[in-house]
Amino acid sequence: MATVKLLSDDELSAEARAVFDDIRATRKSDFINNFWRALAHDPKTLRRTWESIKEVMAPGALDPKVKEMLYVAVSVAHGCSYCIHSHTAAARAKGMTEAEYQEMLAIVGMAAETNRLVTGLGVPVDEAFLVDAPAGRRQEP
Repeated sequence: MATVKLLSDDELSAEARAVFDDIRATRKSDFINNFWRALAHDPKTLRRTWESIKEVMAPGALDPKVKEMLYVAVSVAHGCSYCIHSHTAAARAKGMTEAEYQEMLAIVGMAAETNRLVTGLGVPVDEAFLVDAPAGRRQEP
């Protein structure tokens, strides 16, 4: 349940409308999701968030599908149902298979478990894993 009204296009400020126009043009879609409609109450945050998302999710060294899958993994770790759903849909649209989705979730679950174990046990980082480890002593986990 939203804590703010989701603004319709008719209720937008001129600044928020400009951001929505850019979202539509960038995504080549008329659809504006509820996240952006909620953020539209604060056009400065709306613009800053959109510009950051656009930059981070733009083509780069990582494949767009991988970027979406990483977004899903972090969203699962943070318990954001909205982001899990929206970025799972985006990853599937970019070609993520059901097998990839299930494997990613298994990794997220395993990482969460081992992260808690290592934190609870206070396990120190192995010298071999440090970026400045002496040559020949760096190791894969």
